[in-house]
Amino acid sequence: MFNFEHRFEILVPTSSWITAPRGVTQVGAPATETRPDPQRLAETVHGRVALVTGGATGLGRATAIEFAQQGTAVAINYVDLPERDVAAQALLTETALRALGVPVYCARCDVRNRDEVERFVTTVRERLGGVHFLVNNAGVAHDGALWRLTPEAWQEVMDTNVTGAFNCIQAVAGPMRAQRYGKIVNIASHQAFRPGFGIANYAASKAALIGLTRSAAVDLGPSNVNVNAVAPGFVKTDLLSTLPREVLERAEHESVLGRVAEPEDVARVIAFLCSEAARHITGQVIVVDGGLTLGS
Repeated sequence: MFNFEHRFEILVPTSSWITAPRGVTQVGAPATETRPDPQRLAETVHGRVALVTGGATGLGRATAIEFAQQGTAVAINYVDLPERDVAAQALLTETALRALGVPVYCARCDVRNRDEVERFVTTVRERLGGVHFLVNNAGVAHDGALWRLTPEAWQEVMDTNVTGAFNCIQAVAGPMRAQRYGKIVNIASHQAFRPGFGIANYAASKAALIGLTRSAAVDLGPSNVNVNAVAPGFVKTDLLSTLPREVLERAEHESVLGRVAEPEDVARVIAFLCSEAARHITGQVIVVDGGLTLGS
């Protein structure tokens, strides 16, 4: 889960960031306008604006940096978590993004709260000049055997991982439909297909996110908005370090490639799905697990 109230503004966007991409109409254009020729859209993500939820740490951070390295302005959000100074980590990430020379906006925002999400997206559009890519990365896990899961543990995971993504998609749908251009990538999990023990809430949330991905692709496709999901296997993040060593060793053993992913391995696939090279891909789930699910 991830939020935004306290923000850190990085660079003041110049007019080059505010101008709509070539071949894309400004926000507010009539929804009935003729669909643009995709060939005339920019060939790269350079000069666009990406919103990455939960972008302070882990995979979200790697994704934000990947976009920035390609010249994309980046907005990230975060929330405070127990026993973790996420605000400090967000500041470090923001500093790293600024060093790459792109406009950045960073703030607290709880994706579970629809009003906060609406305000965050509005501010991103005002400060960075629009929103072209959305990566729904914010997520939580509260593991436990199904018969021991509390209602609170179930609800928080579903509210963050599914409703949070829905809130963000809904908030950007209007601007993306108006400009008749957008890319949305939802971060699912290999455990949606191959759940382990004690993750009923997490696996259910990621399976639901895949259903949301496909439905959103159908609804937004006529407006030239691509919606896809990436389903990573185990990724070397802080969360992975909290798992028992035997779990990591088993994941490495069961992977065809004999390793778990680096965050950059997944981030590059996310960036690809937001590029014009993937303009004819929508409603798909790209599994990035080193072959882990091949044995399922």
